[in-house]
Amino acid sequence: METTAPKKATCTESIRHFFTSAKFLIYMGHALSTWGDRMWNFAVAVFLVELYGNSLLLTAVYGLVVAGSVLLLGANIGNWVDRNPRLKVAQTSLLVQNSCVITCGVLLMLVFHFKAQLVELYNGWILTVCYILVISIANVANLASTATSITIQRDWVVVVAGQDSSSLADMNATVRIIDQLTNILAPMLVGQIMAFGSHFVGCGFISGWNLASMCVEYGLLWKVYQKTPALALKAVHKEQQHELKQLSPQKDCENGQSPEESSQPLMDASPPGAADPGKAAGCCGAASQPLRTFRAGWVAYYKQDIFLAGMSLAFLYMTVLGFDCITTGFAYTQGLNGSILSLLMGASAISGICGTVAFTWIRRKCGLIRTGFISGTAQLCCLLLCVFSVFAPGSPFDLSVSPFQDLYAHLMGQQSLPEAEHSLGAAFSTNATTPPPLAQEPPPLQSYMSVSLLFAGVIAARVGLWSFDLTVTQLIQENVIESERGVINGVQNSMNYLLDLLHFIMVILAPNPEAFGLLVIISVSFVAMGHAMYFRFAFKSLGSRLFLCCSPEQKAETDASPPTTV
Repeated sequence: METTAPKKATCTESIRHFFTSAKFLIYMGHALSTWGDRMWNFAVAVFLVELYGNSLLLTAVYGLVVAGSVLLLGANIGNWVDRNPRLKVAQTSLLVQNSCVITCGVLLMLVFHFKAQLVELYNGWILTVCYILVISIANVANLASTATSITIQRDWVVVVAGQDSSSLADMNATVRIIDQLTNILAPMLVGQIMAFGSHFVGCGFISGWNLASMCVEYGLLWKVYQKTPALALKAVHKEQQHELKQLSPQKDCENGQSPEESSQPLMDASPPGAADPGKAAGCCGAASQPLRTFRAGWVAYYKQDIFLAGMSLAFLYMTVLGFDCITTGFAYTQGLNGSILSLLMGASAISGICGTVAFTWIRRKCGLIRTGFISGTAQLCCLLLCVFSVFAPGSPFDLSVSPFQDLYAHLMGQQSLPEAEHSLGAAFSTNATTPPPLAQEPPPLQSYMSVSLLFAGVIAARVGLWSFDLTVTQLIQENVIESERGVINGVQNSMNYLLDLLHFIMVILAPNPEAFGLLVIISVSFVAMGHAMYFRFAFKSLGSRLFLCCSPEQKAETDASPPTTV
């Protein structure tokens, strides 16, 4: 009994210490923030479709505005994160993000309640202004969410983990598991609320949630900041030291310094707050500052040692092999109903969680860089099933059908395929009030082998995908200097959005199911090119040691040493 009591006290003390630690508080704040983001991102698409008469036009405009804004402003957002105190950045982005979501929710409630009157007021122009306001404010909320993500997941997590690479890997994996769970559960909750209530009730619930969540997250951020004194310090002295190296790189080399020490460029060649005498003051200088920051951010990203690793992650966004609206729409054409798709999405989430767990285990056994090599190889092997599905029985893939025929038909205003027999006279003599013929349902599939192989490959590849994503994320965290951490991650987000935009453009150009197999082959090719970039980065970093097993001491030394300049 005497030995049992101290053990219980020690166990209770350790549990109390964990639940009051900075790590757990970050997890709680991230869970609340991500839950609100996932609910809003799911609901805003549904709201815009409902407002515009079951049309995807507003949703498409919103997606284009969001992607274009992050693409153009990612470097400037990251630069703002780098140039300001950590607590100020986190609190400001949190307040702006939640305030914009609450404002959008209230505005949407008014539009849903008074839509009939707004349609008749000034010929509907007031309603159009409301659409523009909703999309604009929601875009600001997404930009603030990007700043929050860069601040917490790419900076605060690194500082809280300290110099322990294993602790950083565990925190990254836990944060990613929270992302996976909220990505499933949050849309389910708000979907049920809108199904049993109304869109008006859904808007009110999301606004109320973000108001309550904002207060709790604000308090959690303050507690984490108090428990981690290192967050109050930013590496200004390190930045100025690197700036001196940039001003005299040849002198550094002559003094015997290694090229790696002076290889990483700085965002700006002057300290924060210093004015450049060569630049014109006034409005012109202020207007051109975002453009200079944009250019400097992309140049700094290109010259980073981990440039190829970051590019490899961005190339994985150029794919249709994910559980988004594109893959879901193709699945419907192949005869899969909503129940089966929900089960597949659940299996995909479980596979992603397995990938995050596998990341921590493989990293401990093989090292960080080798983990990316193993994860990329596993993802490519699983995606080969998707390539096989293109030529398997039941596949609609048909090269004899032009992939652009549906696009051409929509542009020309045709209801059927362009090669069908039509005459101009018959087209113009058709009564405009005659409803178009109903679309015929696709015939039942003779074989489900193709679609089964497709989703088996997509689900299995999530293990390697999420493990690889965590690998590149930690490489950026560990190899980018603290004074450039925000801008480099901002440019990385821009690269991800750029490749994501390209994949949507690719689908717009070839939307028919017969061309989906071609999109699958192109997607796997881009994934292969991305992993080829990472393999090159790994070979430059480890060389012949890449395939050799190493002791834990050698592995730690390899992970701690910076890679050679790319």
